[in-house]
Parts: sequence; C-alpha cells; structure tokens
Amino acid sequence: MQTNLADFIKGTPEGDEAESILRACVHCGFCTATCPTYQLLGDELDGPRGRIYLIKQVLEGAPAGPGTQLHLDRCLTCRNCETTCPSGVRYGRLADIGRAVVERRVPRTLPDRIKRYVLKEGLSRRALFTPALRLGQALRPLLSPALQDKLPPLRRATPWPTRTHARRMLVLDGCVQPAMAPNINAAAARVLDAVGVQLFAAPRAGCCGALRFHLNDQEGGREHMRRNIDAWWPYVDQVEAIVMTASGCGATVREYGHLLAHDPAYAEKAARISALTRDLSEVLPAFEEELAALVRRRSEPVAYHPPCTLQHGQQIRGKVEGLLRGLGVDVRLCGEAHLCCGSAGTYSLLHPDLALQLRDRKLEQLAQTGTAHTVSANIGCIGHLQSGTEAPVEHWVELVDRLIAG
Repeated sequence: MQTNLADFIKGTPEGDEAESILRACVHCGFCTATCPTYQLLGDELDGPRGRIYLIKQVLEGAPAGPGTQLHLDRCLTCRNCETTCPSGVRYGRLADIGRAVVERRVPRTLPDRIKRYVLKEGLSRRALFTPALRLGQALRPLLSPALQDKLPPLRRATPWPTRTHARRMLVLDGCVQPAMAPNINAAAARVLDAVGVQLFAAPRAGCCGALRFHLNDQEGGREHMRRNIDAWWPYVDQVEAIVMTASGCGATVREYGHLLAHDPAYAEKAARISALTRDLSEVLPAFEEELAALVRRRSEPVAYHPPCTLQHGQQIRGKVEGLLRGLGVDVRLCGEAHLCCGSAGTYSLLHPDLALQLRDRKLEQLAQTGTAHTVSANIGCIGHLQSGTEAPVEHWVELVDRLIAG
C-alpha cells in the first residue's frame, strides 16, 4: 500500500512504524473473514481492511470525524486479523497509532468522556475497584438486571502455599483479577509449589497498563508499565520468569520492550521484562510428567475457550489443551474457537450490544461441545462468559489444582 504521510507524523517513531505497517498491506481482504465486528455488521469500515483505510487517510492529513472514531472504537482489538493476514500486517499496533491521532482530533461527548474516565480510573486501581465490586455484590438483588449481568459472583480467596523453593517465579496480580477471581493466582501458586517452584507477587506491581492504553490514555498506560518495571526490577536476577495468569496482561507485558523502546530511562529494562514474561501455559507443560503423577481424581469433559490475547496476541496455541489432555482431561474446542467472545477489556461495557451478541454466540457453540464446564485463560473472558450462563466458567489452572489436590 503506497503512503504519503502528513507532516505532523512523518518522520516520528509512530509515523515510521505506521508507514511500515501500511506498506505491508496488499488489500487482499482475507482479514474480513475472521473479523467479529465485520461478521456482525457487514460494513467494510467495521472490518480490518476498512479501518486500515480510515487510519491511512487520517495519517495522510484527511479530517477525522465521529464516524471515523466510532469505526475504530468498535474494533475489539482481538488481532484475529493478524493471525489470518498472509502479509504479516501488525494491525494492532496500527490501530493504537490511529486511535491516538483520532482521539486528539475528535472531541468526545461529555457522557462518553465521563464513562471512559470512570473505567480507566476505577478498573485500573485495585484500591477503588475491590470495594466497589464488593458493594455491588452485596446490593446485587436491588440492582437492575443489566447491572446484575455485569457483576460476577463472589469468589473467595484461598490459601497460598507457605513453602519456599530454590526455583522462584514472579506472578502479576493485576487490577481486577484479585477481586473477581482471587483463587486463580492461588491455584497457580499451589500447582507450581507441588512441582518445586515458588510463585510470589511483587507488592507494588498493579495494572499492566492495557486498560488505560486501549482507552487511548496511552501515556497513562505507559506510566503503569513503568511502575510495574520498578516493582519487578529488584527481583529480575532472582527469578526464572514473570508468569502471567491473565493472557490479556501477558499480551501487553510482552510488548513493554516495544512500547517503551523510545524511553531512555526504561527501554533496556522494559526489554528485559518482556523477555522474562511467560504465560502460565508456557511454564507448566515442562512439568507435565510430575503433574500427571500427582493427579488424584478424574475430571469431567470440559470445553476450552482460548482467549484472543493468547492465541492471536501472543500466538500461543495448543499448550493448554495439550497439558490438560496429558493429565487425562477430555478437552473440547467449540466451533469458531478462533473468534472473540466479546469481552475485550472494557469493550463489553462500552459496546454491550455487540459484546452480548458475541458472548451468546460463543456460549451457544460451547454448549454444543456437550460439556457443562468451561475453562479459559483470561479473567475478562471468564467474567464475560459467566455472566451469560449458570454453567461454571473458570481458569484452567483451577481445574489442574483440583485434579492434583484430589
């Protein structure tokens, strides 16, 4: 694709990156076949190719309006198009660059600004989110059905192991997962403890930065990234890996090195942090034999929903299913397993009409696997899917924890 970038962005790091991405696109349109919003809306501008054209026009100096902003906002950033693209177009990064430019040029309505401010401040700060969630759960019967649908059931914290081991790994607690599903990291710690690895969290680490970054507060997102780097840095020489139990966080932390590449104070540290980062599904398969010997109970068949941030964002496929099958679990993938469930960070709150269509479609296909139990690898997907079904939805490591605990 030929480009002629406008002076305001030409020659900048963002401009050079965007130009490289745009020039890789060959207009083939394969991406539209795997774009969830294009499948729902049937509008070229609500598919990757159409959005690429919109971003190209804006970067070349064309005016942007509310329509441009809406089409970019509707993108889930699931990055399924990147998996599909035969030319390797890095659409996710192009969308970040284009959205930032449009955000500066197109004023949002006051209600939209308020909603986005509340989301980025309330969700990214654990000290605000946890008490607000607990209050909502306590008052759940008094709330409207729409609000009840957004509230996850109360899940209690469970004990962490107390043993120490020579082998150590860090884990990110994140912002919403400790309140929504505190058992996930505890289960991961117990499973790793069983095979001789100590898992611990750095006290000052928090939100990975994805929430603010994808709400177009990109500098605010980078500030969260710097805080995490500062929190982890004293431990980097003492641990084998920084383990992610939420694939959404993992997809972002793996990009710290790229997103902070032009920060002279943090570029080198960010690259080191990204290199240390591993999804839990990359860590546990190395212990499959030890875990298989520890299994004390059989599992019913389960359906596995692979999050977009794992299979497209991090290009990790097959590891969860492979490990669970190695532990004797009958794991089933649903039809259209490559498609997004509609959670996508704050997307389900900002675009509930589209998000609920995608959720219900996903739940219907999960039900067709013939199982009554779903596991996934990202807290956003787990909460979003659970809001539409009475059947249990949990993190896959919680299942492994139960199998070896008996």
